Amino acid sequence: MIFIGEKINGTRKKVAAAIKDRNSDLIRQLAVEQTEAGSAYLDINAGTAPSREPEDMVWLIGNVQAVTDLPICLDSANPRALRAGLEIVHNTPIINSLSGEKARLEGVLPLALEYGAHLIILALDDVVGIPDTSSGRMEIIKRLTGMALKGGLAEDQLYVDPLVTAISTGTENGTLTLETIRAVKKAYPAAHITSGLSNISYGMPLRGIINRTFLAMCVASGLDSVIADPNDRALLETTMAAEMLMGRDRFCMGFNKAYRAGRIGPQAK
Repeated sequence: MIFIGEKINGTRKKVAAAIKDRNSDLIRQLAVEQTEAGSAYLDINAGTAPSREPEDMVWLIGNVQAVTDLPICLDSANPRALRAGLEIVHNTPIINSLSGEKARLEGVLPLALEYGAHLIILALDDVVGIPDTSSGRMEIIKRLTGMALKGGLAEDQLYVDPLVTAISTGTENGTLTLETIRAVKKAYPAAHITSGLSNISYGMPLRGIINRTFLAMCVASGLDSVIADPNDRALLETTMAAEMLMGRDRFCMGFNKAYRAGRIGPQAK
């Protein structure tokens, strides 16, 4: 599983305060913690006003790259902030994200093609929003994927997000996601499939058990990336068990290694 660590996000109060006060210690601590927990990428979202976002993005990236070599997931819809980040990242980043909205097609896609970045593709546009059928979502995904591939990106540089919506607002929203994941995997077998899975449990009690159960179902359908907190021990346990049971963990080595290292299973007192 490709974990994209989600915690350096300016919509979180602590991170917003750190950005405002230029508290490098907190940002570096979050970067180290997520690196040690097994993240493959660190998502960076300044979440500040467009006029200051480029400067804040550069500051965040500088602090993260001072303490870890992990590649960055540049999380912004602001082309100026994305370009500022693309110019200073050490490793090939992911851009989060491209949708079928006109502003993103004109502002985000050209940057991904220019810099050869990996790219998260969202199943929405500014005509219908998020379609309420798998076929509707696939229509958007195929259109955007075709543009990315025609522009020179490889299929394995793409991360398709089927867009999870809350089960509390629609009984079929869980199965809709699973159907879309399977359709993406069939159409683009080399592409990655990612998501912010916690949306499924919005408005519900026992969100943790809902999220973990849904994660296992998504892994079985083809999900291989998740934007999440890599320090969520229960989520990691479910992820590793699901991948092992799907035959993606040769000889169960990853699961057993994580258990012996104390990353999963009972925590030592």
